[in-house]
This record gives sequence, C-alpha cells and structure tokens, in this order.
Amino acid sequence: MSRPRIVVTGRIPDAGLELLRDAGDVWAWDDDEPIPAAVRDEQLADADAAVTLLTDRVDDAFLDAAPSIRVVANVAVGYNNIDVDACRRRGVTVTNTPGVLTAATADLAIALVLMATRRLGEGERLVRSGEPWQWGMFMMLGRSINGRRLGLVGMGAIGQAVARRASAFGMEVVYHNRSRVDAALERSLGVSYLPLEELLASSDVVSLHCPYTSETHHLIDATAFERMADDAVLVNTARGPVVDEAALVTALQNGTIAAAGLDVYEDEPAVHPGLLELDNVVLLPHLGSATVETRDAMAELAARNVAAVLAGRAPISPVTG
Repeated sequence: MSRPRIVVTGRIPDAGLELLRDAGDVWAWDDDEPIPAAVRDEQLADADAAVTLLTDRVDDAFLDAAPSIRVVANVAVGYNNIDVDACRRRGVTVTNTPGVLTAATADLAIALVLMATRRLGEGERLVRSGEPWQWGMFMMLGRSINGRRLGLVGMGAIGQAVARRASAFGMEVVYHNRSRVDAALERSLGVSYLPLEELLASSDVVSLHCPYTSETHHLIDATAFERMADDAVLVNTARGPVVDEAALVTALQNGTIAAAGLDVYEDEPAVHPGLLELDNVVLLPHLGSATVETRDAMAELAARNVAAVLAGRAPISPVTG
C-alpha cells in the first residue's frame, strides 16, 4: 500500500518535517519566496494532505487542484487565509496551531506597548542616525504604563496572557470580548469587562487580540479613534484588517491618538505609506510568533494534525468555525 503524499507549500522548521516524513511521503517548497501557483497545483494533484502558511490562500482554486486532499494544516493560529466552508463542502479537515504561540505573541504585545509609550523606536533611530544628541530632562519624554489602563479587545488565550503580563507592570486591565468570560477567570486575571465603546474611551492603551472575521473587519476605524483619548496608544498583534490603516494614519497625524505599535498590516507585507513617514508608530514585520521554540512547536503541531487525520484519527486542533 502506498504511503500518503504530503505537500508543504512553504518553508517550515525541520522539527515539523521530520514528523511529516514519519506520516507519509513529503514534498516541500524550500524557498522563502511564495510558491508559484503552477508549481503548487502540480504538486497538489495527487496530494492527500497540505501543510500551508498564512500567506497561502486555500480556496476553491486550491482545492480544485487537490482532488484527493483530506486535510489542510495551517501553520498559524489564524485561518482567515482559508475558505473553511469550501473545505467543509469537500470533506476536507482544516486544522490550525493554537496555544503554542500564545506566550511569544503576548510577549511581543507587551514589547510594543513599551516601545510605543516610551518612544523607544524613535530613540533607537536617533542613535543610529549619527545625529548629535545630549541627555536632557525633557528629551524624548514618554509615558509610564504603571497605574494606567490597558484595554484588551479579545480575551482568548493570547488576551489572557497579555493581561497577566500587564498586571505585573502595574496596569489596570479591562477587556471586551464577543462573550464575557466567566467570573472566576475574571477574578483570577484581575480584569473587568466593558462594552467596546467604553473600553476605547477609557483606556490608555488599547491592544487587539480578536480574530479577523467579517464582523471585525475595520473594527477600529475613524469612529473608534475619535472615541479614544488623545494620549492613548493602539497596539495590534492580531490581524491587520481589524484596523482601518488609512484612518489610523489620519489619527496619528492629527493627534487624535498619541501613538501606535503594529506587528500586522492591512495589506501585508505592504504597509500604508503614511505610516512609514510617522515617528509615533512602531512598525514590526509580523514577529508575533517569531521565536525558534514557537515556530518549532507550530510546525510540530501542524504535522501531528496531518498524521492524525491520515491515520483515521481525530485531529488535535481542528478548525470548527
């Protein structure tokens, strides 16, 4: 009996590839550039499984090229790059990699909070510029986060991890979520629930941790920025289209809000040119899960999902939404 064929559409750590090779015959695209569609479709023609990255669009065209596919394992916690309904109609299981990137993404969110409030990006650019500078009492003053309010939009695993970290910095934490978490968890985290409008209006820092869906597209728009205080900071480590980037540029230019820290972008990897011209925004290239340990764990979880489905078992982390 022939072994299942597994196609990996982008580079993943060896830790995942080794597990995949135990589960079947593996063909992997080994280049940092996106796989050409013609190459991808040729390889998918007799594939039983595909391991995809968030840069891959898994839609009807993808599935048409893969008539025998049984599972698509996305090496990401988000899956807005996958047409889950199209997969479901064809009996294709979709999995993702939740949990293993929680700590790394939460760490990065706190790093962006500190960078944006303390103007660390500006300071680093000043030193690198070679321009003369001298310490002074009023040089590049930022804001302390101790005693200030952090508003979390989204209270899943990453939001909860950010709440724990922010409390250690002395921040008061409030949150908004599609559904309120149970009272015991609120007490454990020391957080309070607020409607979104009240959270935006009362938070010193707003950090986004919600999934990207049609309901959250441009959740933070011009109206949301108008609700925020003029010394407030926005942080986004969720998905770029949750924020209306053009409205963010205007808000930062006009002083509607004070600063922003971004790890994701609306048309990634493109960045709104207005953001590139502003000193009061920190821009990172989607580094939320970018630690060796986390990327290994993501690849391993995706591989274990593939192995489970190909062996006729239930996947470890299926996408059910």
